[in-house]
Amino acid sequence: MAKLDDSRPFVPVRIAVLTVSDTRGLDQDKSGDTLVSRLEAAGHTLAARDILPDERHQIADQLRSWCAEPDIDVIISTGGTGLTGRDVTVEAHRDVYEKEIEAFGTVFTIVSMKKIGTSAVQSRATGGVAMGTYLFALPGSTGACKDAWDEILQYQLDYRHMPCNFVEILPRLDEHMKRTKG
Repeated sequence: MAKLDDSRPFVPVRIAVLTVSDTRGLDQDKSGDTLVSRLEAAGHTLAARDILPDERHQIADQLRSWCAEPDIDVIISTGGTGLTGRDVTVEAHRDVYEKEIEAFGTVFTIVSMKKIGTSAVQSRATGGVAMGTYLFALPGSTGACKDAWDEILQYQLDYRHMPCNFVEILPRLDEHMKRTKG
C-alpha cells in the first residue's frame, strides 16, 4: 500500500511547464497556471515556463533544450495530446524520449475513467525519460492537469512516497551515458 514515509526528507525538484496551444497566450493559460500553482504548493520549484504553437519540431526542440539544462529535472507539457491533426505533442515527446514510461498513460487513463468515463480513450497522455530528465505530456484541459498532478505526479515526484517514486531514481536516469575507467 502506498504511503508517505515522514522519516525521509522532502526533496524539491525543478519543473518546467510547457503549454502547447495555437490560440492561447500565457495570460489565458489556465492549465499551465494550474500546474504551476500545484507544483509550487507541493514545495517544488518552477524552473522554466513557455507556450508554443502546435508545431512538432518546435515542441521537440524546446523539450531537448530543457532536457539539456542541468537545472531542470522534470518537464510537464499540457495540450496537444488529442486526436486532431494539429495535436502533435505526443509525437514531439516521443521524438525526444530515450525511454517511454508506458504505465504513465495507462494510469492516467484509469484516473480519467473515474472522472469522464469512456471519453478517457481520447487522451494520449504519455511520459518518458531523456537526458536524465522526466517528461510528461498532459491534455490541455485544466481538469486533466489537476487529475494528473493530484492522482499521479504529486506522489511520484515526492521522495517520501513509498514503496517507490521517480525522485529516488532521478540521479540514475543518465547512468548509461557515464563512462567508467577500467
